[in-house]
Amino acid sequence: MKKILSLLAAGAIALAASGQQNLTPEVLSSLKQSYAGNSADRARQSVVSNGSFRKLAMRPVVNTTGVNTHFSVDIRNTGITDQQSSGRCWMFTGLNVLRNKAMKKMGVSGFQFSHIYLFFYDQLEKSNLFLQGIIDTRNESIDHQKVQWLMQNPLSDGGTYTGVADLVSKYGLVPAEVQAETWASNNTNEIDGHLKRKLREIAINLREQAEAGKTEAELQAYKVEQLKTIYQMLVLAYGEPVQEFLWAPRGKDGKLISELKKYTPMEFYKEYCGESGDLQNDYVMLMNDPSRPYNKVYEIDMDRHMHDGHNWLYLNLDMKDLAPIAITSLKDSTQMYFSCDVGKFLDTKSGILDIQAWDYNSLLGTTFGMNKKQRIQTRDSGSSHAMTLMAVDLDEKGNPIKWKVENSWGAASGHNGYLIMTNEWFNEYMFRVVVNKKYMPKKLMKLMEQKPVMLPAWDPMFMEEK
Repeated sequence: MKKILSLLAAGAIALAASGQQNLTPEVLSSLKQSYAGNSADRARQSVVSNGSFRKLAMRPVVNTTGVNTHFSVDIRNTGITDQQSSGRCWMFTGLNVLRNKAMKKMGVSGFQFSHIYLFFYDQLEKSNLFLQGIIDTRNESIDHQKVQWLMQNPLSDGGTYTGVADLVSKYGLVPAEVQAETWASNNTNEIDGHLKRKLREIAINLREQAEAGKTEAELQAYKVEQLKTIYQMLVLAYGEPVQEFLWAPRGKDGKLISELKKYTPMEFYKEYCGESGDLQNDYVMLMNDPSRPYNKVYEIDMDRHMHDGHNWLYLNLDMKDLAPIAITSLKDSTQMYFSCDVGKFLDTKSGILDIQAWDYNSLLGTTFGMNKKQRIQTRDSGSSHAMTLMAVDLDEKGNPIKWKVENSWGAASGHNGYLIMTNEWFNEYMFRVVVNKKYMPKKLMKLMEQKPVMLPAWDPMFMEEK
């Protein structure tokens, strides 16, 4: 009898558990009863349902105190750029860092590199990287995770610092006036869609030829032949990259301050950016990702811009180790490539990034309690945008109070084109900086000698910055 009762009790528990899995009438009734619907609830509903959450949750302090623009360590402005409707923040940021030192050597107060020149080669290199990946995985099923990832990501206008370093080291740089932007380069979405569709078509043809017994040499020849079509499409959208040009720096009055000189893109880069050092070997990417062990080196498989380039490699550090390195670089007047989750707690009008400036808890009647590690693990947060880290404000003990970055959304965005973030925001939503190795403490630099942990390309934490 006791055994029968136990079985009946177990069955009842199992049935109850099964019922809890679905939105049964009983569960729905319980949910309905949980909402009081009192005058306070009705008032909140009236507010929340009729306005922007971002505006409604903003504390008055953001609009009344203005923007504190004092920074104890601040590198001179080099001029705000505008990536417009493109995902090229990574390139604008990387070239803005190089521009600072180049302008000093030129003796000018205003200058920009041509982004479209380098972007042409970025798109061509990524096309080759994708098609080579298709050849390399030709023996895998079409449903294989790597093949699926390739098909989903044949091309992008996003990227990382590693792409800047590899592209500049291979193709050099040219001034903006030598190769000007086009409508297509400032609005990349349309041409991107056509390029992706064509690349996927070529990819399917490559796989079908492989299944038919074509040799690797024959597949490579077909790839090169098809890249001619990609090259043509890129020329139509962006123009053919300049190979040689005459140029000399100009002063504020627009007059030449030296004799015109003939350059190739690589000669120009070496003359004006040579003091920046070896972009591939003199710099290290530092990450703050508490979801993975600190003091480890990680490499992202297939996360590069060129087949003969470098995978994204970084050292994961605690913020107590990372922030002082960034401060040391700024104190030496050296800007840095910086990336973050820019959409969180951002007031685009004032340019403030401040967690305390919004009160979503009171607005929505709940709390949001995940820490940085949990937000990463649940895909709630990740790096989305790259900018140039150029200033920090320190207290009397040398601790950071706030930081400033040079953005690439135009001078009308944020605070005259800049964003200012509290140190609390910096700790929670900053993900990586790229620093010259000379600013790295020896004990941390020693960590770079360890064998990297390889991570898959499809990890959402490592999406390209746009």
